[in-house]
Amino acid sequence: MPQDIGLTHFWNQSDAVTHATAVILALLSIFSWQLILGKIAAHLRYRWSHQRVLAEFWRPASLPLAVAALRRDDRSGLFGSLALAGALAAQSCQMHSAKGIGAGVDANEFLTRALRQGMVQAQARMESGLTFLASVGSTAPFIGLFGTVWGIYHALAGLAGATQVVLDKVAGPVGEALIMTAAGLFVAIPAVLAYNASVRANRLVLAQLDGFAHDLHAYLTSGIKRQDESGKLIEPCTATQTLSA
Repeated sequence: MPQDIGLTHFWNQSDAVTHATAVILALLSIFSWQLILGKIAAHLRYRWSHQRVLAEFWRPASLPLAVAALRRDDRSGLFGSLALAGALAAQSCQMHSAKGIGAGVDANEFLTRALRQGMVQAQARMESGLTFLASVGSTAPFIGLFGTVWGIYHALAGLAGATQVVLDKVAGPVGEALIMTAAGLFVAIPAVLAYNASVRANRLVLAQLDGFAHDLHAYLTSGIKRQDESGKLIEPCTATQTLSA
């Protein structure tokens, strides 16, 4: 009679080690796809709001209104956090520039450090989870290979002592053990592709965030806004106004 070979048969005839390996691969796949879908959603939020929120930031005539508009409309939270960090640094420097230790601090350097710190925090936020994806992409194939080797060993051990070995008695268990290799690749390939895509997308976002930081620095130190699409300077305004609570 032909033997019914399938995933159920493989699961029933395997031991605890194979079961544990399969469970580990399943958990890695679930966590990886959660991160992948989260990264996709975050990048889509950024693409949908990037141009609009920057236009909303440069439109108001006062800094508090500009920061409030940016934080309200920025779904990604990257530009809003950076603008708030720069505005708070400019306000703090202005309040302490005439007294105490703050009198000896260069405002330009203080603001530059605040914006740089905001950039670092934004980069750390965007790169969150990438280490896990890289680890899954590099280790999942070997976990699957371990499951395959152990499954083949388990199948051959079951044939120990047999006086006659028939090919179909070996091909079925060995073929089922190879499923673990396929499972490892199934987990690793999406993780590797998502990691590479996220690194490229983050690089583009950081470049645009860096450009916004330079424009924001010029705005906070000189009161001159960035140029519009036609190359014409937007009307200057005072950038040292006190932020509302």
